[in-house]
Amino acid sequence: MAALLDTSARGVFAITVTPFKEDGALDLDSTDTMVDFYLAHGVDGLTILGIMGEAPKLTTAESVTFTKRVLARAAGQVPVVVGVSAPGFAPMRELTELVMEAGAAGVMVAPPSTIKTDGAILQFYTQVADQLKGVPFVLQDYPQSNGVQMPPSILRRIGETIPTCVMLKAEDWPGLGKITAMRDPAPARRLSILVGNNALFLPEELRRGADGAMTGFAFPEMMVSVIAAHVAGDTLKAAEIHDIYLPLCRYEQQPNVGLAVRKYVLAKRGAIAHPFQRVPRSGLTKPDITDVELLLQRQERKLAALG
Repeated sequence: MAALLDTSARGVFAITVTPFKEDGALDLDSTDTMVDFYLAHGVDGLTILGIMGEAPKLTTAESVTFTKRVLARAAGQVPVVVGVSAPGFAPMRELTELVMEAGAAGVMVAPPSTIKTDGAILQFYTQVADQLKGVPFVLQDYPQSNGVQMPPSILRRIGETIPTCVMLKAEDWPGLGKITAMRDPAPARRLSILVGNNALFLPEELRRGADGAMTGFAFPEMMVSVIAAHVAGDTLKAAEIHDIYLPLCRYEQQPNVGLAVRKYVLAKRGAIAHPFQRVPRSGLTKPDITDVELLLQRQERKLAALG
């Protein structure tokens, strides 16, 4: 049985894409090379079927097939978290049971857009814990996507009263003050905090008390190196490494086109065979590709200069 996710989680949990073939079928061979790619770059965990993983475009059967392939390739080397967010509890519970039986370490749950009050947020996650019957879960705080505003006070209360909530995926923007409020004063129960937003603010978030990153930037080694420098106490070096990758990181974070950029770069790096998305999808224009190639060249030159 796989080790379950808990509040001690640290480091880089890479949010993966879902590889597809040109006809929209799952590309399971690319799934293998993708997992190998992330492991080779030193990630501490994998998170699949998130927003950038095109999860809503998959059937439950496809989600399980993909999860099992990732788990088989990872072979217990790192924990795997599976996104199970759904409009209702029945599909959330079904997918959770299937992926946990397959060996997942935990699941990730974002709130539905219909929740608007603190009381409703607390009630929803209390029900999540009840419905998922002891399965550890990551609370995804991403109001840019679903419009649900979760203040630090309610997040702290969830962390202190719901034992199976073990991690906050913090990607509010601006969110630095929220991380500070989650850490100071020290809560009765400390959640792991991993940050999203393509690691745009990773050095600052680490200094505020984040434990790592859970995002999908196409150069996971950036996040691994930044966190290593931070942990070693060299915050200046962490920022300098981050600066080199920031232009591409920013470009990849664009709404709508961002996934196309990420898949293009991952395919160029050999992580996946093709940059295809399942419809509905966005694509890159020739000027977009020119932009990305120039960003990659600049990045490579700066990395060479850094040595």
